[in-house]
Amino acid sequence: MTSDSGDAPDPGNAPGSARPRLAHRLRPRLPRTLRARATAAAVLIMVAALSIGGGWLYVTLRGNLMDNAAARTELAARQAVADIAVDPGHLPRDLPEPDGGVDALLVLDEQGRALASTAPDPAARAKALAGFRPAPGDDSAVRDFAAAPALASHTSVIAVVRTPSPQGERYVYALTVLDAVSDAERALGVTVLVGGPLVVLLTGLIAWSVTGAALRPVEAIRRELAAVTADRLSRRVPAPGGQDEITSLARTVNDTLERLERSVTRQREFVADASHELRNPIAATRAELELALLKQPAPETAASLEQALDSTVRLEHIAADLLLLARLDARQPPTAQLVDLSLLAAEKIARRRSARVPLLLEAEDPVLVRADPGQLERLLANLLDNAQRFADSEVRVTAATDPATGTALLEVSDDGPGIPPEAREKVFDRFTRLEADRNRTSGGTGLGLAIAREIAQAHGGTLRVAPSTRGARFVLRLPAASP
Repeated sequence: MTSDSGDAPDPGNAPGSARPRLAHRLRPRLPRTLRARATAAAVLIMVAALSIGGGWLYVTLRGNLMDNAAARTELAARQAVADIAVDPGHLPRDLPEPDGGVDALLVLDEQGRALASTAPDPAARAKALAGFRPAPGDDSAVRDFAAAPALASHTSVIAVVRTPSPQGERYVYALTVLDAVSDAERALGVTVLVGGPLVVLLTGLIAWSVTGAALRPVEAIRRELAAVTADRLSRRVPAPGGQDEITSLARTVNDTLERLERSVTRQREFVADASHELRNPIAATRAELELALLKQPAPETAASLEQALDSTVRLEHIAADLLLLARLDARQPPTAQLVDLSLLAAEKIARRRSARVPLLLEAEDPVLVRADPGQLERLLANLLDNAQRFADSEVRVTAATDPATGTALLEVSDDGPGIPPEAREKVFDRFTRLEADRNRTSGGTGLGLAIAREIAQAHGGTLRVAPSTRGARFVLRLPAASP
């Protein structure tokens, strides 16, 4: 059989696939657990709150400080105007220092020449402020100036008031350096940049702890549910105290498990009762058919009777298998006796000398386990029946002890068509037969392997299909016993 897979284009290497792969690689990965998602959401919300709150606080604080500084500055300028108006003809060149945190006063004439100032050599400030005058119709103006050598080392607020005099209009300037505003802005920035990450970290830790505590009952419920199996339906999940959603979930899960347990119990009881009740009429029917065949009826009648007898025998086997499965489902502990797997396999093979294909035994002597002899015999018989049904030329049975794991091994392998890897667990399901085993005359009931695995599990062991180069290979492991 040829394969053209080497000539087929690889979708991952197609020219148009680079962009989807890149987009997938660049796509942000969300946290997988609910706890991590809740923590990430709390951290993001806190980052957004600190950013918005910090920005709003910065704008509000700066605005308030600027308004206060502007009001103080304008008030100082008007106070200076009032002082000058007392004696407009006499203007001292050196003005007294203003109050209220205002840093300097300056008086200019209409030509921008300095007439008076609180600081020596006011020419530089006069040149910088000469162009700042009240608008027509206004007697005052306020604005902030950027830091400049002629004015101040920080941003400053300057207010100007126009006042008349016998010598012409004069302009009184008051200057307040905004070093307090800069200090407040710096302090706020340090607080946000240093305290913000600490608050975010603390928020993340609190969210992680609180979410973990809230989800701890959910994890306990999950673990308990994972332990619930078909033979352990009596388990119940822990219900935390309180009346929250998790408590309601736990109660709902327990109610569901209780209904499921009742349903499975009724089903098992029905199967057991039906199988038990069917045994007597089936056995009676079989006896009647065998008795009718002993009377040597006509050939046509004999053929019909033989066909009916075969169906009755098959039905008898199904009823017996269902009854055994019902008993195994009840999980009654099997009787524990010392059993030699090598001897058990040798006896079963000796009884099948007339089998379609030869049965070969490779066994250590002895291989001891503690188990129910009848159930182990049934397990081995089911494995041999399955192997003989599909083997081409031989069936090989191997019994050994694995000292590394302390288990006893029993392997049954054949050289038939084998079991596909995807069906290695499916074959142990009840009433499951592969496509090659759909024939009613040669196929089984679909219960043999299910019964074999149930017996293995009832004895604390395992039964699985192991990889094989040819045919099917069933491996049974049971706890080894000492003599």
